[in-house]
Amino acid sequence: MAPTLDNYVVAILILLFALPWKAKSMDSHQHHDGNGMKSLHFALFQHETINKTGYIVVNGVAGPGVSQTTTPFGTIFVFQDPMTVAANRSSKVVGVAEGSSITSGLDGLQSISVAKISLRLKRHIGSISIVGGTHNIKPSDHPVVGGTGDFLFVQGYVRSSPVNLHGLTVTYKIDFHLYWPPFVAKSS
Repeated sequence: MAPTLDNYVVAILILLFALPWKAKSMDSHQHHDGNGMKSLHFALFQHETINKTGYIVVNGVAGPGVSQTTTPFGTIFVFQDPMTVAANRSSKVVGVAEGSSITSGLDGLQSISVAKISLRLKRHIGSISIVGGTHNIKPSDHPVVGGTGDFLFVQGYVRSSPVNLHGLTVTYKIDFHLYWPPFVAKSS
């Protein structure tokens, strides 16, 4: 039986996942390893204000009430939050995170989130799409599922960690761990 295109695609995917990926520090920097793998690691801060940059569009049915960290089970929340270079809300805005989440934990602390993060950095302009489970008061990792512009073909993950959960605006540190496959790194 002759090999099919599906067999080649599976083999290429296995090779891509077998390549060593080395995580670097959280400083904004680019790296090319010996295998031609380009990576980028940096951190930004997401600022979310209830009824200003984030809104409940469907009220949940059970569990705790609405607070800075909880919403009732089944709550649908949409957001369009600024992304800044420092934890201070008045620092330089370099992007926006827009998306939605559905409270999936009966404790009101966990949700399923989908977001597009549009960025305008010094050397990179485009968007990163993420999806995954979020814990409102603990760090959460979200896989990168796509990208546009300079982030086309990007892989990796984004870690969301709470910084300030008090007051009108809550702040999360967003650590980006991005990797491009070798065929993209060689052409750029």
